[in-house]
Order: sequence, then C-alpha cells, then structure tokens
Amino acid sequence: MVISHSYDVIIVGAGSMGMSAGYYLARSGLKTLLIDAFDPPHTEGSHHGEPRLIRHVYSGGPDYIAMALLAQELWEELEDTTGAKLLVPSGVLNIVDPDIHSFHNRLTHAEDAGIRYETLRAAEIMKRWPGIEVPEHYEGMYEPDAGYLFSERCVLAFRQAAEASGATILTHTRVEHIDCSADSVGVITSAGETYYANQVILSAGAWFQTLKPFVNLPIRAVRKTVGWFDAPEALFAEDHFPGFTLAGKEGGYYGFPSIGGSGLKIGRHDTGREWTPGDTLASFGSDETDEGDLRRLLELRMPLAAGKLKRGAVCKYELTPDEDFIIDRHPAHNHVWLAGGFSGHGFKFSSAVGKILSDLMQTGHTDQDIGRFALSRFGSHISR
Repeated sequence: MVISHSYDVIIVGAGSMGMSAGYYLARSGLKTLLIDAFDPPHTEGSHHGEPRLIRHVYSGGPDYIAMALLAQELWEELEDTTGAKLLVPSGVLNIVDPDIHSFHNRLTHAEDAGIRYETLRAAEIMKRWPGIEVPEHYEGMYEPDAGYLFSERCVLAFRQAAEASGATILTHTRVEHIDCSADSVGVITSAGETYYANQVILSAGAWFQTLKPFVNLPIRAVRKTVGWFDAPEALFAEDHFPGFTLAGKEGGYYGFPSIGGSGLKIGRHDTGREWTPGDTLASFGSDETDEGDLRRLLELRMPLAAGKLKRGAVCKYELTPDEDFIIDRHPAHNHVWLAGGFSGHGFKFSSAVGKILSDLMQTGHTDQDIGRFALSRFGSHISR
C-alpha cells in the first residue's frame, strides 16, 4: 500500500451529495479524498442550471419532512460558514388538480412538524398571483418559508468548505475499478493510480452504470430539459412571484420566478428520454417536446409567461423504480456505502444527505429515519 494514497474515506462522485459528505467528513477530522470524472460544479450531472426548489411540506411522509427541515438548517449554516448567498426564501406555491393529486396526508405531517402553510382556492391563487390561470376546482398550498437554492453555488460552497477543512479533491479522473478486501477498499483510477481507504462512498449520480459490475443498482438515467421564457417582470419577477409546482392531467411541472431578468424558468418532472453514460446527451431543441411541453403548460396556466424562449438547458435525472432514494451499505461489502437514485427531487436534501453519510461513516448510525431508502426494498433485483 502506498502511504501517500491512503485515506480514511474516499468518495467516488463529487456532485451535490458527494461534495456535501466530503465537507462533513473532513470537518470531523477524517482524511477524505473526493474523486470526480469532471470538475465540480459542472454541467455533466444534475446540479447545473440554477436554481432548485426547497420545500418542507413534502409528499413522501414524515421522514422526508424531517430531512427537509434538517437540510434547511444545514444550508443556513453553510451560508454562515462560507459567506455565500445560497438560499432565497421566496415561498413556494403548490397547485394541484384534486381529481388527480391531494395535499391531505402531507398537511397532517406538516402540522405535526410545526411547518407553516396556507391552503388556497383557485380564485385566491389567481387574485394573489394574477399571472396564473387555473380551473375553479384546482387547489393550492403555499409554503411561505420555502424557497429556492442556487445549486451550483451550493456545490462550490461545499467544495470550498471541504478543501478548507483538509479534504483532497481529484478532478477529471474516472474510476476504473474498485477492489475490496476484508479491511480496506482500493479505488483504481483512469490515471493508473490506486487509492486506499477504510471506507468508500459511491455517489455517482446518473453515472452509476459505469460502476458495474461492482455494484448494480436499479437506477435509470433520464435526459431532462428546462427552459427560461420571457415574462412580464411586473407579474413574474423574483420579488413577488414564488417558486411553484403544478400537477394535473398535463403532467407534473415546477418552476421559478424571473431572477434578475432571466425569465420564468420551468421544467417537467415526469417523462424524459433514457440516457446511457458515455452516449452524447442531445442538446436542447433536438426534440420538439423540449420546448413544446413547457410552452404548452405555460400557455394553459401562465399564458403571459409564454413569451420568447430565452434559454434552454438539458440535465439528467437518476430514477429509482419508486423515486425514493438509495442510502445504504453495499450488499456485499459493509465498508462501501451507496448514495444514489435521487430521482429529480434530491438536490434540496443534499446538505442533509451529506451529514447523514458522514454520521454513518463515523458511527454506523444516523438520527434521521432512512429505512425507506434501504436496498432491501428491491429484493432479488440487487446483485451481490
């Protein structure tokens, strides 16, 4: 073993989850190495194209709500630590067709957690935000303490804080092979170097397929698109229009106000084309639906925001079959931990996921309930 290449923990994949974990581990005094195929923050994963919503009245249940509240606390702490502006408490408006979706269960859990919210009828939504048009039977739920995160700034802030705490970050380096013994893990890179650690975290995002056959997770990578549309600032500017989600028969959408005149940003959560790591990711506009799906929703629900497309971007989702995360040990190697399958709704939680992984590395325990993220829920589909 080469002593200079020995670490307490190695993290493979230094995007939002990996970089967060790297910071908390290094801050705790562990010798930490992060390896990434690119140079984070970058455009090859899921964290670019700011911003990202952070909501607390979550549909997944009390475990998701508790993790969202922890994430909020940790984002605010990271702001204090780095001096970077990462979080904007814009409020988030959630709109649903009650024939398809319901707020009922999440509101009960929110009340138990002491989270503020307002329920709104369609007429109240349109009066408060006159740029929105919804049928009279639609329902709204507004979270005044929610908002959005500048995702690329967040990854950069975690990187700077991790390096300041002593972490080493190896960029533009692919992992070719992982070799486990009883008491250590060897990570072999594209440069021919081998790095050893007592424990390893794999957080490869949409690139998890490149780690086969060492680990074979039910994660499907999907190409997603977002667009920024010219919209009247008097209606949609950041100082008075909230982040939003909208779910109905047209599909599930999310978006943001016009930030600094950038235009209203909107994306579609459902649908998407499968993507295989290594394949070319088709640019925005290569398919009619890239702009078409987004524009049709705006024409229907925010017609004054359906102006000229100012910019389009593509990114990736890493979907599990149930869209819940994977946070668990490797099924055959107890000193390898897996963090993946964040399914297009994970970024807001990345501060909390990093802290959870740090706790697991050090004590094997976390105060957060992560039972639903266990690999065992997939049964025999997970190969050892």
